[in-house]
Amino acid sequence: QEGEGRTFDPFDRFAMYEESKGKTLPNLLDEFAALRAENLVALEAMELTDEDLDRTGAHPELGTVTLRQLLATWTVHDLSHIAQIARVMAKQYKAETGPWKEYIPLLDR
Repeated sequence: QEGEGRTFDPFDRFAMYEESKGKTLPNLLDEFAALRAENLVALEAMELTDEDLDRTGAHPELGTVTLRQLLATWTVHDLSHIAQIARVMAKQYKAETGPWKEYIPLLDR
């Protein structure tokens, strides 16, 4: 909205630790699902064009970035959490895979 004339507002990358205190995992997952659904509806309602996605902003550390890069980063961030979950789930079966574990790189991490 403001282009490169104003840098992004600071973001506390660790605020979730304080915000999550006292909440159960089911509560956190429900909250995540609701917020994600709400945000995806809001994003879709923006009806962004390629021109919109190429608009630039000023990141305080990274300099000039595009909206396309920001949205791609959020997508990859979400996918990295899915990969973390898959890795933890897979490790539960490491012993049971026996000699085949050598063929499953996911179990080496």
